[in-house]
Amino acid sequence: MQAQTVLQKLIQKKVPSATVKKLKAKDHFKESYEIMIKQPLDHKNPAAGYFEQRVFLHHADRKRPMLMVTEGYGAGSSTYELATAMNANQLTVEYRYYGKSKPVDHDWKYLKNDHAMDDLHRLRKLFGKIYKKKWVATGISKGGTTTLTYKYRYPKDVKASVAYVAPLALAQDDKRLDEHILTVGTKECRDKLSSFQIEALKRRDDMVKMVEDWAVAEKKAFDFVGYGRTFEYAVLEYTFSFWQWGADCATVPALDASNKEYFDHLNKVVGFDFYSDATCDYFRPSFYQFVTELGYYGFITDHVQNLLVDEKKPSNLLFAPQNTDLSFSKYCQPVINWLDNKGDKIIYIYGAIDTWTAAGYHPSESVDALRMDLKDGPHTTRIASFSKEDQNKVYSKLNKWLKMELKPLY
Repeated sequence: MQAQTVLQKLIQKKVPSATVKKLKAKDHFKESYEIMIKQPLDHKNPAAGYFEQRVFLHHADRKRPMLMVTEGYGAGSSTYELATAMNANQLTVEYRYYGKSKPVDHDWKYLKNDHAMDDLHRLRKLFGKIYKKKWVATGISKGGTTTLTYKYRYPKDVKASVAYVAPLALAQDDKRLDEHILTVGTKECRDKLSSFQIEALKRRDDMVKMVEDWAVAEKKAFDFVGYGRTFEYAVLEYTFSFWQWGADCATVPALDASNKEYFDHLNKVVGFDFYSDATCDYFRPSFYQFVTELGYYGFITDHVQNLLVDEKKPSNLLFAPQNTDLSFSKYCQPVINWLDNKGDKIIYIYGAIDTWTAAGYHPSESVDALRMDLKDGPHTTRIASFSKEDQNKVYSKLNKWLKMELKPLY
């Protein structure tokens, strides 16, 4: 049995019930751990029970700042760019109901964003006993939304926040995202995407058979959605994914291209695996949150409605838990209102063509914040994606707020 390090002993002293597993350290970190921590399902009602939440701790030096990564889904042990730039420690927090952080009983009433923010706050207090220097929060996509709502709920927990490609949607079907799809890029490209969708649906029988053959070869089950609906949903999702991930219009197959070219392109841009039973199970918690609190998007069907066979009224409600209340609370509106007036020391990073940017937040002039939009940038836009000059704008703000010198990554 491996001897415990000084840090391991300190974690188990300061963090009650922590189960600590040592990992191989990488990058600038000296020690890394996977830690399971007992958390209340409802922090205001301990009688509701508990679950085990997973975090990854990457240790550089207790005299350095701490970067808290607020994931929106499962967590991994990758190093975030700000941890490198700050030469910081990093605490990556898996969102409740994901990965190893799943309650034994999937009672959806405990999957509320406020409960998840309480998780973060408790972890901040526990690990703050070990890491007493400045804390910064960051997250990407749904994790970026988590960063913003965490700042809203517990504004004093961190000195600064950096939210990447973070939407604050306002409906189960936020029409701002439709408007983005209908106006982004060139008309020539948008027309090409629509033509691809129409032509793909005209080839429905052949394409559905190809989806089935692919699923059998890949040993993936599609019992929940089915092959026909999988194909149709992938076609409907296509324009959203195309702009989200920054696909190249030159790669869109021509009208006379082969079925294989159509299948491969659709599989590359959207991914049929998204509709497999395993993936639907993984993302069901997030769809519950999207349709009840965080908001999401719908599908543009006018140009293809007459070609739909299996799903005449497509809706992302299909992917949420069934037989439970899915009414929408517009959770993000109070967050926006708060950010407008008190959202200081926040950096917002967006890609201009990313569909999610349509639901992005624009800081008001009354707060000390910075939004950066990367021209032609997709959902993978990061600080390092920008020019040296624009990166300096970001780091200049962070240097001022944190009173320290960050190391740009260019």
